[in-house]
Amino acid sequence: MELGGSVGVLRGNSPAKIDDKGRLKVPNAFRAVIEKDHGTKLFVTSLSGLSVRIYPMPVWLDLERRLHQVPSTNPSRQRYLDRVNFYGQEGELDTQGRVVIHARVRDSAQITGEVDVLGQVSFLEVWNHERLVAKLLSEPFTDDDARALSDFGI
Repeated sequence: MELGGSVGVLRGNSPAKIDDKGRLKVPNAFRAVIEKDHGTKLFVTSLSGLSVRIYPMPVWLDLERRLHQVPSTNPSRQRYLDRVNFYGQEGELDTQGRVVIHARVRDSAQITGEVDVLGQVSFLEVWNHERLVAKLLSEPFTDDDARALSDFGI
């Protein structure tokens, strides 16, 4: 995915709501970028079960192409695929900008009602608000993090 070029970046935070049918109304700013640059097809999954990741399908397909380069005997590759496939399902934005978050990942991530939707550059991450705040407090950004990112010019 080209950043800073013709493809938009998903950034920032927006509150949203999961309705009684398990649908997330994707915030308008995020929806506009996804629809304009990627269409309406999505892959909805999780790595940990603590939050939900929503990938525009072209972004997910690119990630799968890169995973294909990792030997199938690599245990990290297998653990990654086990998790994203256990939680994952294809989805699509409906005409009102909603996507179904299926029950398995919705229950695991404890996302009902009001949620936080974070832009993570190329995908969205959906969190239970209290769980996200607890994570931010328990995993502070450290000097080691800053040094690690400085290797990339950040």
